[in-house]
Amino acid sequence: MIDQVRTGGCQCGAVRFRIKGKLGRPSICHCRMCQKQFGNFFGALVTVPKDGVEWTHEEPSYFQSSVNIDRGFCARCGTPLTYRQPGALEIAIGAFDDRSDLAPQIQVNYAVRLPWVEKIFEAPVHDDPDFYRRQEQIISFQHPDHETANWPQQGLKL
Repeated sequence: MIDQVRTGGCQCGAVRFRIKGKLGRPSICHCRMCQKQFGNFFGALVTVPKDGVEWTHEEPSYFQSSVNIDRGFCARCGTPLTYRQPGALEIAIGAFDDRSDLAPQIQVNYAVRLPWVEKIFEAPVHDDPDFYRRQEQIISFQHPDHETANWPQQGLKL
């Protein structure tokens, strides 16, 4: 990974981070705990440099999911953010403002993956133009994918 400053955070903007230094190898994990944390088929994570993470707003809240693993999330909006193990911290790839170069390079706990996960992208593509026109009209209250000078503590509300 490129040695640069990276930013990201949760949906509402309460938890934001800045990372300096080289990131580790991006991965996806198929274990049941990652599935539950992310509410998804797997968790996508990348290891961050030790002492390279600065929490620029609030820090994540943590749930101890096993003897030596804590999983971080935003207590306000619920966004899953971290996987903390002894000696290492991984951050959810989806929480980074720029994820374009964080394609997973390895699969972890592959033997316990959902049997159909490899076929999900063979499903037909929904291509109804009216659906996508309606999607474009949605007003998002999520924090934008960049740093902001001012962001309401509870997120944007109209």
